Amino acid sequence: MRMAGASFWALVPAFVLLSACVTARMHSEAELNGVGERCGLALGELFQDESEKRLVFLFRPDSTREQRICVASWARKNGLKAVFVNAINYPET
Repeated sequence: MRMAGASFWALVPAFVLLSACVTARMHSEAELNGVGERCGLALGELFQDESEKRLVFLFRPDSTREQRICVASWARKNGLKAVFVNAINYPET
C-alpha cells in the first residue's frame, strides 16, 4: 500500500503539466458579448480569433482599468490570455 501512495504522488506533476496543455476553445459571439456586457463594453469589443484560440482581444482604446481587470479575470478563469488593443496606427497612403 505504501508503494501505491508513493507512485500517485510521483505522477501529480505530470497531471499538472498535462492540464496546462488543454486546448482552448472558441467561445461563441453570444458568450463574448455577455462577458463584454458584464464588463461594461459594447457589442463586438471583445472577440477571439480562430487562428489563436488562447487569446481574447479587447478592442477598445479608451477602456478603463476596471474593464481591463474584468476581461482579464474572465480570461484567466477560462484558460485564456487577455490582449488589450490600445491604439491602431494606420499607414498613410
